[in-house]
Amino acid sequence: MSVSTPPSDLIHRTATKKALTRLVPLLMAAYFMAFVDRTNVGLAKTSLEVDAGIDAAAYGLGAGLFFVTYAFLEVPSNLILHRIGAKVWISRIAVTWGLLTMAMMFISSPTVFYVLRLLLGAAEAGLYPGIMYLITMWFAQRDRAMVVGLILTASSVAFIVANPIGGAIMKMEGIGGLHGWQWLFVLEGIPTVLLGIIIFFALPNSPRDASWLEPEEAAELTRRAVGDEGAQVESGPGAIIRNAMSKPFLLTIAAIYFMNQIATYGVIFFVPSIVEAMAVTDSFMIGLISGVVGIGAVIGVVFVPRILKKNPGKEVVLIGFTTAAAIVSALLFIMVSDPVAQMIILSVTMLFIVGVQPLYWSVLMARLGGVAAAAGLAFVNTIGLTGAFVGPYAFGLTEEATGSPSSGLWVLVAATAIGLLCVPLLRVLLASHDREHPVGDPEESVPSAL
Repeated sequence: MSVSTPPSDLIHRTATKKALTRLVPLLMAAYFMAFVDRTNVGLAKTSLEVDAGIDAAAYGLGAGLFFVTYAFLEVPSNLILHRIGAKVWISRIAVTWGLLTMAMMFISSPTVFYVLRLLLGAAEAGLYPGIMYLITMWFAQRDRAMVVGLILTASSVAFIVANPIGGAIMKMEGIGGLHGWQWLFVLEGIPTVLLGIIIFFALPNSPRDASWLEPEEAAELTRRAVGDEGAQVESGPGAIIRNAMSKPFLLTIAAIYFMNQIATYGVIFFVPSIVEAMAVTDSFMIGLISGVVGIGAVIGVVFVPRILKKNPGKEVVLIGFTTAAAIVSALLFIMVSDPVAQMIILSVTMLFIVGVQPLYWSVLMARLGGVAAAAGLAFVNTIGLTGAFVGPYAFGLTEEATGSPSSGLWVLVAATAIGLLCVPLLRVLLASHDREHPVGDPEESVPSAL
C-alpha cells in the first residue's frame, strides 16, 4: 500500500527545485567572483616583491588585512541587508569590490597595498553571511547544509579555475605598458562589476518577490524556512554582542570557525609560494598546480553535507571526525618530501578543512531565525574572519623565520588542534541549549545536533 505525498510537500518540493536552479546559481556566481578577487593576490606575490618591495611578511600582513575591515563591518552590513533587501545591498557589494579589485593595479608600495586591501575588505563585508541569511529565508533546515555546500563549491571551483587563468593572465607582462599582475587585477575586477549589475535585476529579496514562483510556492517556502518568522532581537551592536554572549554554543562555534579560517586562508594565500618552492617557475603552471588543492575542497563541500543528510543530527560527530582527519593529513604533508605526494596530501587536507564548514552553518541555522539569524550568522563570520587575517600573517612570519613556505603547515596543525579541543564543549553546550529550546521547523522535527 503506497502512502500519498501531501499536497504541501509537493508544492514545497517544486518550489525548492526552482530556488535551486534560479537562486543558488546567482549566489554561487557572487561567491565565485568574491573568492577570485580576494585571493588572486597570491599569484602576484612574487611579482609584487620585485615591483613594489613587498616581502613575505608584508605580503602576509596585507593579504590578511582584507579580513580586518571585512570582519569589522560584517554585522552592520548584514543588518542593512536585512533592512533594505538583498537585491540592492549585494549588488552594491559586488560593484564596489569589483572596482577596488581593478584599483589594485596601482599598488606601488607596502602602504598602498595595505590601504587597498583594507578598502577591498570593507567593500565586500557582509557578502558571505548575507548569503547564509538568504539560505535561512529560502530553504528548510534539512536542505541547508547541502545548499551551503553548493555555495562553498563555488569558492573551491574558483580556486581550481582561477589559478591557471590568473597564471595565464600574468603572462601578459609588458602588454600596454602594464605588468602581468596589473592585468590580473583589471581583468578579474571587470566581471565582478558586471555581475553586480546582473544581481540588481535578477536577485529577489525574498520568495514572495520571485516572479518565477507561484504565490502558494512562495508561501510554502517561507513557512518551511521560517526566514522571517524567527525570534526577534535588538539590532544594535551592543545588543548583538549581549545576545551572542547569552548563547555559549554560538561563541564556541565562532571559536572553532576562527581556527578553521586560520588554516583555510593560510593555505589559500601561500599555496602558490609552496608550489613555486618546488622549482616550478612558469606562472601558468604555478596556477595550474595550485588549483589541485581546490579539487579536495570541492570534494569536501559536496560529500560531507551528503553524509550529514544520511545521518541527520550528527553535525558535531562529523565536525570532530573531519577536524581530526585534517590534522593527520597535514602532519603527513610535513613528513613527506616528494612534491607530487605533498600536493595530493595538501588537497586531502583541504577536503577536510573546507568540507567541515557547511556543518557549522547547519548547526547555527537550525537555531537562529529572522533578524537573529542575520545578526548571529554575521557575528560568527566576523570572529571567523579574524582567523582569516591571522592565518596568512602567521604563515608569512613562519616563512620569514624558516625560509620555507611549507613551514606554515605547522600553523595549520596548531590551529586545527585547538579547534578540535573545542568540539566536546560544543557538544555539551548544544545539548543544554536544545533542552531549553527544542530544535525544529514547521516541516518536521529536526534531531538535535548530537
